Amino acid sequence: MGEMVKSKKHKRILLKVSGEALRGQGSFGQDLVVLEYITNEIISIKKKGVQICMVVGGGNFLRGKQFVRGSLIKHATADYMGMLATIMNALAMKDALNSLGVKAKIFSAIPMHTVCEPYSRSGAMEALENGEVVIFAGGIGNPFVTTDTVSVIKAIEMDCDMLLKGTQVDGVYSADPKKDKRAKVYKNIKYDEVISKNLGVMDLPAVYIAKEHCLPIVIFNLHQKGRILKIVTAGIARPENFSLIS
Repeated sequence: MGEMVKSKKHKRILLKVSGEALRGQGSFGQDLVVLEYITNEIISIKKKGVQICMVVGGGNFLRGKQFVRGSLIKHATADYMGMLATIMNALAMKDALNSLGVKAKIFSAIPMHTVCEPYSRSGAMEALENGEVVIFAGGIGNPFVTTDTVSVIKAIEMDCDMLLKGTQVDGVYSADPKKDKRAKVYKNIKYDEVISKNLGVMDLPAVYIAKEHCLPIVIFNLHQKGRILKIVTAGIARPENFSLIS
């Protein structure tokens, strides 16, 4: 069991939201009710003076790996398609934030000047200091890299205090709690244990990179109202209904 991280005021966080979360109960695309809910959750922590970075997945439109086996479409091409899906979600997220009075800026690793800015660290840092929510899209511009790994890389690159990964469950489990009622939840867990047990809560390359740079990762249920605010304002010393990887 990992040692607890001391509580502190968080100045800057990165929030990872899956494309599947944006889909809501639908089978495809974006659920506007869910989009508005996530936007309001973001607003609640922004009011506390926290600077916010985001990475949004693209699984509500397509997942690159669905094309990999026995397909005419190359793995690299499928991954590029997935990156474009993240840009569509980033555009929706930006408009939702703007509609509720929050300035936001998209930085894409894939140049797409007509809809968003090409990524630069200096530009993203300037936007954060100006009070804008910064949304990273297009992965890192290369195939074979998941949005989990992108999230860790961007959190480290942007000097974030922690990475919050919003999921469908309230923490790291020993097995899928939807399939195994005996699954155990870990409140505090070390990077090495996640890796050795191959727990599957994040892609292993993401965990390795987080470990190397001592980036705390909080896994929580995105659909529990007020959960993000509680994590950020109370610190992460006492996990309650979420798990801390450190």
